[in-house]
Amino acid sequence: MTEKSKKKASPALKTGRVPEGRGPLEIRPVTLETGWNRYAEGSVLIRSGHTHVLCTASVEENVPRWLKGKGQGWVTAEYSMLPRSTHTRTQRDREKVSGRTQEIQRLIGRALRATVDLAKLGERSVLIDCDVLQADGGTRTASITGSCVALAIALKKLTDEGKIPSDTFIQTVSAISVGMKNGEILVDLDYNEDSSCDVDMNFVITGKNQFVEIQGTAERAAFTQADMDQMTEAALDAASELKKKQMKVLQGK
Repeated sequence: MTEKSKKKASPALKTGRVPEGRGPLEIRPVTLETGWNRYAEGSVLIRSGHTHVLCTASVEENVPRWLKGKGQGWVTAEYSMLPRSTHTRTQRDREKVSGRTQEIQRLIGRALRATVDLAKLGERSVLIDCDVLQADGGTRTASITGSCVALAIALKKLTDEGKIPSDTFIQTVSAISVGMKNGEILVDLDYNEDSSCDVDMNFVITGKNQFVEIQGTAERAAFTQADMDQMTEAALDAASELKKKQMKVLQGK
């Protein structure tokens, strides 16, 4: 964490996070457990606080019709929340996928394609499924962070089988939510914080500290360039922590 971030972290008493022992710029406890699905080429259960998402990566030896003959692969994603992943039961997406679900699926897909050299993948696809088992804010960000590991595991399997070169997987990607409440920066928002923040943002950041996407909304109050800079710095610090956790799993430590 930078010196600037350390200075900003001091007013923890205003955040209501003290009882859980987490400062305003600290991420929730995160675990990444691999091998949850015996059939998928890659699978990870990510726990980010009380948000739990099962991420699976499935390899198919084909590509969408519009990519046939172009000599490159594709990575795409589907996202779903189980009916009782929230406080009250929600209906399953059956005949029609909701607009929110479509938006999240596209976000996850864009994030993961930033990690792969699609030309080296060849004409095959990796399909990512993100199933939210329990939600407490940050389901899309947890899905991206966990899916990156599941995807890397699937690609490693293809490498071991001699189907793709070892450098097909370029870099990691992770995502984190950052908000502002009463003038304070909060990192990794849970549901209560997310629903009451003045500003709500999601950052998707690669392992090389490049931005894939930034989503930001002034829910209750507009924010300044200085606020944006502080939220960006906090997101970069958090992404660095998430990358360490991802690499620890991928390196088998």
